[in-house]
Amino acid sequence: MAKAFASQGDMEEKNISFTEVGEGLYAFTAEGDPNTGVIIGDESVMIVEAQATPRLARKVIECVRSVTDKPISHVVLTHYHAVRVLGASAYGAREIIMSDTAAAMVEERGQEDWDSEFGRFPRLFQGHEEIPGLTRPTTTFSDRMTVYLGKRRVDIMTLGRAHTAGDAVIWVPDQEVMFTGDIVEYHSACYCGDGHFGDWPETLANIAAFEPKSIAPGRGDALVGEEMVAAAIANTADFVESTYKPVARIVARGGSLKEAWDAVRAECDPKFADYAIYEHCLPFNVARAYDEARGIDTPRVWTAERDQQMWEALQG
Repeated sequence: MAKAFASQGDMEEKNISFTEVGEGLYAFTAEGDPNTGVIIGDESVMIVEAQATPRLARKVIECVRSVTDKPISHVVLTHYHAVRVLGASAYGAREIIMSDTAAAMVEERGQEDWDSEFGRFPRLFQGHEEIPGLTRPTTTFSDRMTVYLGKRRVDIMTLGRAHTAGDAVIWVPDQEVMFTGDIVEYHSACYCGDGHFGDWPETLANIAAFEPKSIAPGRGDALVGEEMVAAAIANTADFVESTYKPVARIVARGGSLKEAWDAVRAECDPKFADYAIYEHCLPFNVARAYDEARGIDTPRVWTAERDQQMWEALQG
């Protein structure tokens, strides 16, 4: 019998940080758990990423209420993953915003992703009984849209495929701050199981072209200052490349998934083994890289059953 996923044994509560990344802009972080962004406008508040459950969302709301009593009017979801979206109901927002592609992925694979992630991350789904069902947007966009929180302008846009096909980023021009979702991480492994390795570096370059003064990443500490932003973008690009290139070499010579796994470990362990959720992400990253290197452009849907089959193959 295959051993458990690394994340299944991770049951310790994480220490929360609430960091100002610009005037009226905050990053809610928790030692490598999914981050949430907060954008305070003149009249109301926008939340970026909802958390996995209403229980976790209420921790974000507590932090929001420590700095403002303005109502939460918008929730923006950068992609469809369950750990990002299923806490949305707690905010009582009038608008829930996703890209068209992310919204389509909710319908295509949202329930399967929920079932899969529920099995992988038991700690994050404590209190799951409160989740009312799949989170669907009230508003979608194709390439970009602008929301005004009073006078504060917020641009929501797609800059390319990376962590998923439907990734969105949120840009606050008055402070030159970006909320990137899981396109950028900081001292946390990238989850690439639904990713696009070939596109990811260009998408990172598109983010860098904005020259953000700060970034609230998908996981890890808030990135305050241009030096920290540049380092995190470069490190994320290195992680993605270091995962894909060894797999591509194995596939080119007709090697197996297990050989790809060994090659990625040899390349990535020395650089990234101490990163948050590294051991959890690794099998999913190798499996997706193996598919992409074989010409499978659309990531296959993860289900609880497929998770186990893949893990058993890698343990064999």
